[in-house]
Amino acid sequence: MKKDNKKVIYWLLTGCVLIFIMVVVGGITRLTHSGLSISNYKLISGTIPPMNEVEWQEAFDLYKQYPEYQKLNNHFTLDDFKDIYFWEWLHRVIGRFIGIVFFIPFLYFLFTKQLSKPTIKKSIVLMALGSFQGFLGWYMVKSGLVDNPDVSHYRLAAHLTTAFLTFAYTFWVALDLMFPNKKEVNIKFRNLIRLGMLVLLIQIIYGAFVAGLDAGFIHNVWPFMNEGKLIHETVYIEQNPVIKNFFEGKSGVQFIHRTLAYVVVTFILIIWFKAKKMSLTSYQLKGVNALFILVGLQFLLGVLTLIYAVPVWLGVTHQIGAFFLLTAMTFTLHRFSK
Repeated sequence: MKKDNKKVIYWLLTGCVLIFIMVVVGGITRLTHSGLSISNYKLISGTIPPMNEVEWQEAFDLYKQYPEYQKLNNHFTLDDFKDIYFWEWLHRVIGRFIGIVFFIPFLYFLFTKQLSKPTIKKSIVLMALGSFQGFLGWYMVKSGLVDNPDVSHYRLAAHLTTAFLTFAYTFWVALDLMFPNKKEVNIKFRNLIRLGMLVLLIQIIYGAFVAGLDAGFIHNVWPFMNEGKLIHETVYIEQNPVIKNFFEGKSGVQFIHRTLAYVVVTFILIIWFKAKKMSLTSYQLKGVNALFILVGLQFLLGVLTLIYAVPVWLGVTHQIGAFFLLTAMTFTLHRFSK
């Protein structure tokens, strides 16, 4: 049987779609403040939600033992709890399903000798990334169960960024199989796209910082911050020393996220303008055009999300925009790299 065949490609692309769904549900979970509703971790039995009122009450009683209920949600009824429980439960179930979708077909393809050695190695890296992602999810939730009823924004950023990287790498492996023929590479231009990818990833990390610190609920004006200031004084006085503001201060983190948006747009415009002067394949042209369109949409979504103080649907849409932009950047980089 042919190695690295279409079935292998469909398997990898299915994984990409599932990771996308996982990220969307994760975004809803965060924005609805549902992430700490399940305070224990049971790999098998945790797949089944409470099935009757007694089990629901037991789950609710467990929730009551932790800071989120005691300090923030002590007004919750059982029905309120059921609402937040659903999103966290769904998020975890999708994670388990992704693990099955990656692992079982991998074993099948491996034993039926449908994978080349390079693809086997890449697939093992993929599953290691997926396992690490699951660990980070548990590690993130754990940080909100001690004293402060909110997860560490550093752990949130690690969890989200690893999801994005796992998706990008899965997509890259699929692209390797879809485009097996090598071509001459413009090293200088490829490195420009790599730099653009790096800046985009840093922006995604800061997007997670903004989400983790609830920094989208302040300075809800644009293009300047409150009081018409380009840099509001709260950017550099919330934390001490000053440098800490840009990692842990709400205003400082939002300022970096705002500023990096212009940097990402600038990079993609440079990539687009330079590409237009080159002789491109149809896929290269589609890649740079997709970047151009998506970065404009994502910038607009970012502004609207800020102005309207992060309604759930806009916050999730903005996160989806980041996902699509990363997809386009990954595709474009691949088409200019191999």
